[in-house]
Amino acid sequence: MIELQNVSLSYGDREVLRDLSLRLTERRIAIIGANGSGKSTLARLLNGLALPSTGDVLVDGLNTRKQGRDVRRKVGFVFQNPDNQIVMPIVEEDLAFGMKNCGFSKAEIAAKTAEILARYDLSDLREHPAHLLSGGQKQLIAISGVLVMEPDIVVMDEPTTLLDLRNKRRIARAVAALDQQVITVTHDLDLLTDYDRVIVIDEGRVFADGLPAEVIPAYQELMA
Repeated sequence: MIELQNVSLSYGDREVLRDLSLRLTERRIAIIGANGSGKSTLARLLNGLALPSTGDVLVDGLNTRKQGRDVRRKVGFVFQNPDNQIVMPIVEEDLAFGMKNCGFSKAEIAAKTAEILARYDLSDLREHPAHLLSGGQKQLIAISGVLVMEPDIVVMDEPTTLLDLRNKRRIARAVAALDQQVITVTHDLDLLTDYDRVIVIDEGRVFADGLPAEVIPAYQELMA
């Protein structure tokens, strides 16, 4: 479980998030809002990529201020642009990168790499240059690089923004099949019909919070 306790975050004189208190327990949670509303900043708080100016963020009781490394082992983060996440030139090297840093054995790395590539029908790309992949393939490799680290929770920041319809649907299927709790920041409302909870952030505060059928119409009216 992730819990935000009276969290605010400011950059200089600009207050990005204001007095948020949330308990995130559902299996599929979406965070939506206009550009500049604070939703991506909120996502970064959830695994300690950003720290609150006031208040606390707890992940299974671990405080992101003091136990950030342990938090990031529990909470994987998928960035909006996979080019910001893929760091090695060859696909299998990129998937192995995080596992090597965490002390996984060579046998574990080989097994996990083979399993995750097979899961997404990417086995033939094992030795492919990562920067020459299609947008959808890159996003799946970025997701795979997070999943091989075996996080309990996966946070995704705009996972379908750069993709065409076919690859959006491919990513949506991949997300739906995950066993982990998933928290998704997105503008793509079509992704959210089967989510358990949708939170609307507006001007750094929670504007609406509830089931998709209730919250999405309220968000659309706000944007109108």
